[in-house]
Amino acid sequence: MPPAIQFEALADDALLLRFGERIDIELNACVQAATACLRQRLPQVECVPAYASVLLRFDPQHWSGGDPHRQVQAAACAALEEPSLVTAAPHELVIPVCYGGEHGPDLAEVAAHCRLDADAVIDRHTAASYRVAMLGFAPGFPYLLGLDPQLAVPRRTDPRQRVPAGSVAIGGSQTGIYPETLPGGWQLIGCTPLLLFDITANTPSLFTPGDRVRFEAIDEDQFRDLAAANPA
Repeated sequence: MPPAIQFEALADDALLLRFGERIDIELNACVQAATACLRQRLPQVECVPAYASVLLRFDPQHWSGGDPHRQVQAAACAALEEPSLVTAAPHELVIPVCYGGEHGPDLAEVAAHCRLDADAVIDRHTAASYRVAMLGFAPGFPYLLGLDPQLAVPRRTDPRQRVPAGSVAIGGSQTGIYPETLPGGWQLIGCTPLLLFDITANTPSLFTPGDRVRFEAIDEDQFRDLAAANPA
């Protein structure tokens, strides 16, 4: 078990495992590994990973004979102290993106802030390999770690009330994709025509924490063709 892990009771049926307090790709890798381990060894407990923590949801009635928080904590500690399990390779996704123009209205501003031209921003954004650190903010919104540090830009001082679905954006040292039309303050550099969240599907979200993601630049014609093939 990682030495820095802390346990915190959040509700009668919830326990939080804290691995740290920062956004860090190595720390998040520990979170993802622990989540995979707990899901295999404690199938009766729901595990929801975040950047540096894992939320455990459980049925208190399943843990009879004492304090369920203490019992779940003991079971989690025992699971994490056992030798590591062999886990499946992460799912890899390639996300097509039309950059700039009406699809990425902040691309020029991002380029100016980074002292690059727009093509260099696109090249750097598509060259990186990203990990889905967590889903949050809205159903299916992936927070992606792995952004080129030179592309880090502050969030907008004037958040938009409506950000189009599929918008690819940068906020600080992270990049992400808006799964539906939402308010938001991240810098919009492009848009994907893919449907990212479908509540009627067996697996509603296209992304799962731990997935690997790459972006691929497409032109306007390709965007229209893919949008027609992937109606919202």
